[in-house]
Amino acid sequence: MRRRVVLLGLCVLMAALPAVASAQAPQGAAREPGEYPLGPDSLPKPGVPKGRLEGPFEFHSRVLAGTVRRYWIFVPAQYTGDAPANVLVFQDGQRAINPEGVLRVPQVLENLIAAGDIPVTIGVFVTPGHRAGKYPDDLGLGNPNNRAQEYDSLSDAYARFLIDELLPEIGKTYRLTDDVDGRAIGGTSSGAICAFTVAWHRPDVFRKVISFIGSYVSIAYRPATDTTPMVPGGDLYPTLIRKSPIRPIRIFLQDGSNDLDNAHGNWFLANQQMLAAFEYANRMADQKKDPGPRYDVAYEWGDGAHSDAHGGAILPDVLRWMWRDAKR
Repeated sequence: MRRRVVLLGLCVLMAALPAVASAQAPQGAAREPGEYPLGPDSLPKPGVPKGRLEGPFEFHSRVLAGTVRRYWIFVPAQYTGDAPANVLVFQDGQRAINPEGVLRVPQVLENLIAAGDIPVTIGVFVTPGHRAGKYPDDLGLGNPNNRAQEYDSLSDAYARFLIDELLPEIGKTYRLTDDVDGRAIGGTSSGAICAFTVAWHRPDVFRKVISFIGSYVSIAYRPATDTTPMVPGGDLYPTLIRKSPIRPIRIFLQDGSNDLDNAHGNWFLANQQMLAAFEYANRMADQKKDPGPRYDVAYEWGDGAHSDAHGGAILPDVLRWMWRDAKR
């Protein structure tokens, strides 16, 4: 039954995508590979109550010592503080909030909440850490210098920073839900594997994951030396998924056939390996009649390169799928 629900959710999502992708495409225009125009749910709509984006705020972490980062908070107009709000945490926050970018996550939240498609949700948009005393004002949309160390690591350090430090700080001002089903985490590229790593280590806190062009490759790998052990990279995850007890994780995977292929690995193949591992784990659990959880997985493969464009185009439907069974 769980598997049928997953496949139905995917079919509904995929059926909705052509309308989204063609919303701004000129009539009769030939589509180029990797071309994914934004649909109306990613653009301002007349009459939709405006939320507010607060920040940037700076945060110095004790867990990720020596780093500073910025974060922003999107507060929807419907939030009153009378009840806890759902929360969506998005990595590489400086790009996720860009009103001229392809993700435009605050705008998507604003439209979907107003339509009643998802619950009232506060967005938390976090940059990677920068090793300095102050976050650089001139960094713009660029990557802080501690991004790979935080995002591509398989350790629980980033999860501890987020869960034990940042969210409690934000919770001093806003009522964020403690219900794990009301929380989601996402990102693109290394931000995607970072989001999955949080859920892998702490599915009691986050078990909804949005993964666009996820870097499930060997970026973090370091060979063993005479004094240090080998450090694994994200390409280990398919093995861990196949050989570990199933976590109660709901995940959406997106990637494109023209994604990166370099010394770290092949991104498109890596994402397909993730999907195959989830399906294998579920299949083995079904065969054993294991009463425990199953991975709740949907995916969308396209023809894009290492770009957020496809993820941005389908983000509204991905969020609907994530919270398809939530109370409104």
